[in-house]
Amino acid sequence: MPNRHLSLIDTFIINADRALRTLAAGSDMTSERPSPARPLSEADLSEAERKQAAALMRVNHTGEVCAQALYQGQALTAKLPVVRAEMEKAAEEEVDHLVWCQERIDALGSHTSYLNPVWYGLSFAIGAGAGLVSDKVSLGFVAATEDQVCKHLQDHLTQLPVGDARSRAVVEQMLEDEARHADMALSAGGYNFPTPVKGLMTLVSKVMTTTSYRI
Repeated sequence: MPNRHLSLIDTFIINADRALRTLAAGSDMTSERPSPARPLSEADLSEAERKQAAALMRVNHTGEVCAQALYQGQALTAKLPVVRAEMEKAAEEEVDHLVWCQERIDALGSHTSYLNPVWYGLSFAIGAGAGLVSDKVSLGFVAATEDQVCKHLQDHLTQLPVGDARSRAVVEQMLEDEARHADMALSAGGYNFPTPVKGLMTLVSKVMTTTSYRI
């Protein structure tokens, strides 16, 4: 069946639906891959350890909300069909991470960040803006963003309670996937952002992680 050209209204409805599904804490989303945490036993964590693990997984969940918005925004404005397809594929793979983080947050008896709608909107705008500039910049932004995510995940592995094997398994698999996404974006022709730009992205990321950890 040939692809049907989507009208502006069709596109708006599709993206609105994706946003609502993402911001509804992934309640009706399912992952293609089962969570790495499922085969492992739940640890007997202290209240402080449970809160620490939940806060870190909340940050990771917000990062996945931002990833969904970023990729959807880029897919909307990507100029080459192959780049648009790569953005949509990456967004689908990130759904696994979103669901896994949601499952861990629920198991730890906590909640997702109340600021997720704000971060989704900003990320969607940034992604769409990068796509409007050029596909090379769009892919470069993906690579730089995933590099930031990898650093956060590596840091979280040092902060998670040693006994929380389930959260650690999720973060380790996410780290592997995000590194692959960064390599894919650069290999596809993404622009390697200069250090000052990456430094600015680090500052913005710091604001997101700090607020999501607490709120």
